[in-house]
Amino acid sequence: MDIILNSNTRKDIKQKMIKFLDLQKINAQYGDELKSAAIRVIDSGWYLFGKETELFEKHLSQYIGVKHAIGVANGLDALRLILKAYIEMGVMQEGDEVIVPANTYIATILAISDNKLKPVLVEPDMDTYNLHISWVEKYITDRTKAILVVHLYGRVCWSEELEVLANRYNLKIIEDNAQAIGATYCDRKTGALGDAAGFSFYPGKNLGALGDAGAVTTNDDILAQTVRSLGNYGSKEKYIHEYQGLNSRMDELQAAMLNVKLRFVDTENQLRREIAQYYSENIVNVNIILPVIENKFLIRDNLGHVWHIFVIRSSYRDNLQRYLTENGIQTLIHYPIPPHQQRAYKAWNNLHFPITEQIHSQVLSLPISPVMDMQEAIHIVEVINAFVK
Repeated sequence: MDIILNSNTRKDIKQKMIKFLDLQKINAQYGDELKSAAIRVIDSGWYLFGKETELFEKHLSQYIGVKHAIGVANGLDALRLILKAYIEMGVMQEGDEVIVPANTYIATILAISDNKLKPVLVEPDMDTYNLHISWVEKYITDRTKAILVVHLYGRVCWSEELEVLANRYNLKIIEDNAQAIGATYCDRKTGALGDAAGFSFYPGKNLGALGDAGAVTTNDDILAQTVRSLGNYGSKEKYIHEYQGLNSRMDELQAAMLNVKLRFVDTENQLRREIAQYYSENIVNVNIILPVIENKFLIRDNLGHVWHIFVIRSSYRDNLQRYLTENGIQTLIHYPIPPHQQRAYKAWNNLHFPITEQIHSQVLSLPISPVMDMQEAIHIVEVINAFVK
């Protein structure tokens, strides 16, 4: 894609900051529908366990291609509840091990340790930043009960090898699908690949609420029933409590917002793919490492990754970020400190995961969103290509 900006366009873009993510502009596209939905909820007088949540759960399950979708308070709770449900079902017990990528956002690991399960950190693949599936088997012990895969940055983490491995050792596969709604593997959507999946609808996600919200998807009837009870104080029937549960419920207002926005998620994902394609084809600076794209997930296809975040790497990351800021381009780092170096897991601070540590020291996230115009992407590419270490 060979596009050249004229001098006036270039001057106009330089005079404003290109936001990393313009949530106000994203939601303004659907402003009238969102306001109507909010009024409908307010006027209904029903704010939990109502028709909006029921409808969103139905729509989400149909979209993902699963039997059950359960609305919860946020993405962390979605994963917490899946693991807690497996413990209540006798599938797991305290002290069991869950394999998880070492470079994930800390919420994935918090969900494991919060249930008194043991996270077993495995290095990612440097090309994809996702769990290095070929390295998983050597970490499996007689206490391993699950593999928690993360579709990080909106890139699919799945393979036949993973499925074979799970079957061989009788392991559950849980998907952290917080960043990848709409992504696919061989015509199956993420969130329907494993035994269960957790979703986040944090406002900045590809499908974002106007506050915190999350969901669990599964084809397992017993798991779905248990998750739903656990998220409602451990209760199926009011004032009767089978489990020591949580208060983690999607409210009617967020469900109404999500019902509006779910209809547009595929269109918005495709716009993200187009920006990702332009970046991938036109960033040529030798100081920049671009995401590696597998043939089966070509970004020009309508299938595959959904590019929640477009992450580049550079040995000069901090200088590059300052340079981009000076040129009116807002960037973020996902994430600056890996979980094993966080004070929250100080017992791990002496561990060494060289691939994870290198990734965290080099990654930089460029602006990418469904409301970016191509002129902004062109300007970003021009500025990056002019960067000198």
